[in-house]
Amino acid sequence: MWAFLTRRFLYMVLLILVTSMVSFVIIQLPAGDYITTLAVRYAATGQVVEQEVLDALRIQFGLDQPVYIQYFKWFTNVLQGDLGWSFQQVRPVSELVAERIGVTALISICSLTFAYVVGILIGVVSAVFQYSVLDYFFTIVGFLGLASPNFLLALILMVIIFNAGGAVGGLYSTEYLNAPWSWAKFLDLLKHIPLPMIIVGTAGTAGVARVMRATLLDELQKQYVVTARSKGVAEIRLLFKYPIRVALNPITSTIGWELPAIVSGTVITDMVLQLPTVGPMLFSALVAEDMFIASSLLLFLTSLTVIGTFVSDILLYSLDPRIRVN
Repeated sequence: MWAFLTRRFLYMVLLILVTSMVSFVIIQLPAGDYITTLAVRYAATGQVVEQEVLDALRIQFGLDQPVYIQYFKWFTNVLQGDLGWSFQQVRPVSELVAERIGVTALISICSLTFAYVVGILIGVVSAVFQYSVLDYFFTIVGFLGLASPNFLLALILMVIIFNAGGAVGGLYSTEYLNAPWSWAKFLDLLKHIPLPMIIVGTAGTAGVARVMRATLLDELQKQYVVTARSKGVAEIRLLFKYPIRVALNPITSTIGWELPAIVSGTVITDMVLQLPTVGPMLFSALVAEDMFIASSLLLFLTSLTVIGTFVSDILLYSLDPRIRVN
């Protein structure tokens, strides 16, 4: 087991290194750089910036150097805890990420927990009561959840909650936006969390429920379940001790995909709900070619993927005794 974990950890490090290289290069593939984008913005307002000034800015920010030198300097600084400088916001990237990483983690964890807990329960009920009214109801709701864009669901729920007198948009009320942390601010945060948690987790819930239903139905028809049932094993004990544990394998193996998907796949939803997460910041950085902040956030998403996959491997090893590693 320890040899397997060590091997997987080394693979994680190698994958993060390679992905950081590829991401850094891809970000710089579009023609121009941040200075070019800045010049275009000034030109759109009728201001003309002399070429000498643009060249001086490129030298100041190191954008005149080859890509591999820029990457080497950036990654060396990252290893020392320095994520670089945001050209667009004129602030250290580490400060910008630190402001949003906590909120992003909170929403992601809540949404992921909601999606898996509710999705697994719905999948179990649908499989156990196959072709019942509950099964058909959850099937219809699941397809609606998969087909409905999150941002559209966000707009609908915001209208409903607003008409009911509830809080919509953002994570804090106006009086707590810049206020220091207190018990009142924490309660206000809890009041705002359910809306983004449900909206972001809806698509994941529908997907988990469909997978759980299909895999559990397959397990319930296998011989070991029929044999255990014929021996008089209680139905509840039979379900939770054998088929449900095995049916969780496909769901557990995809946790690594869900973590970055929640962060990067809900950018429009975060904008609609006015959530201060890293998703909108990544979108803005890519549009403005703010390469250091974009590279740092992509590195963060890659790390989430490989760490999630690593956790999936450990959970699979724990859930299914048939899974063993050499």
